[in-house]
Amino acid sequence: MVTVKNQTHQYVICILSVALVSLLGLTVREVIDYKIIGYLLLFLVSILAIFFEIKPVLLAAVMSALALDFLFIKPYYTLHIDNAEDALLLLLFFIIALINAVLTYKIKRMQKAIHMKEARANTMKLYNTLLDSLSHELRTPIAAIIGSIDTLQQKNVNLSDASKDNLFHEIEKASMKLNYQVENLLNMSRLESGYILPKSDWCDVKELAYNSCNRLTDELKDHKWVIIADDGLPLFKLDYGLMEQILYNLIYNASQYTPKGAKIQIEIKYDVDTDYDAHMEVIKKCIITIADDGYGFPEAEIEKAFDKFYRLQSSKTGGTGLGLSIVKGFVEAQNGTIKLRNAETGGAVFEMVFAVECLATNSVENE
Repeated sequence: MVTVKNQTHQYVICILSVALVSLLGLTVREVIDYKIIGYLLLFLVSILAIFFEIKPVLLAAVMSALALDFLFIKPYYTLHIDNAEDALLLLLFFIIALINAVLTYKIKRMQKAIHMKEARANTMKLYNTLLDSLSHELRTPIAAIIGSIDTLQQKNVNLSDASKDNLFHEIEKASMKLNYQVENLLNMSRLESGYILPKSDWCDVKELAYNSCNRLTDELKDHKWVIIADDGLPLFKLDYGLMEQILYNLIYNASQYTPKGAKIQIEIKYDVDTDYDAHMEVIKKCIITIADDGYGFPEAEIEKAFDKFYRLQSSKTGGTGLGLSIVKGFVEAQNGTIKLRNAETGGAVFEMVFAVECLATNSVENE
């Protein structure tokens, strides 16, 4: 709802609105009953009460009653009224206008109070959900680290080299998971504070994709993954750190919400748009598509997928619902766009498009 916050402006708009309706009524005063003009002025007061504070609306109600008496009830251009019926109608009009203005304003205030109460309740619910998720997501790797270290420190337990290696691997795995959650929280804090300032440099996006998959070796061990990119793919001027986090979050998300054996495909393409930018240069694009053949997203929830803290209703326990919202923030921070859709054959498809500078790899080799 659009509202005018400045009360001076509200007074001006109320005065002009009543004056405009009155002037329009004057043009048809001789052909329609004055009661119709009264209904129009009453309707105007009701509309103003929806958007404005009570004082300007009360002024509009008083002005409407005066305009009705002065301009439309005979004798014209005087506040005198000849008969009791017109006097009673004018009095009722004035009372109804005031009551209507006050009631409409109170209803608006009540609705606002209800919305604020619901917003607070939703915020508390969201806070509790996040707290529960965070406590689970942080407690699990911390417990794994403490348990593994405790076992390693026990002097009365003889561990084989293989068992020690396994415990060290568990510590490393839990540490990486803990680091991932902390990074997501820090990144969300940076996004909300507006502290994201991309540092663009020439990036090999194909190499970034392989690095992300290698970091997720354990998560992808039961999946088939493939990276598709042309051999002559150019370098793109992007923020290396932000792109690494984007790819990591999307691939991690695909590994967590697809069944074992599912295929995850990362495709990187270079495209040239037929349109021109402000400098009359062709628009060069880096297009990254991450698709899987899993279950996909419920159609009703696709639009909410990038919302902060949002988790699919059918998703497993755990998770903070930050990964995709961070991805969207990091993509848009680099003037890119991201879209989510379900593939016709099943599975989710994330497509990112960046209009960026490109540098052919053969030109780098020649240098």
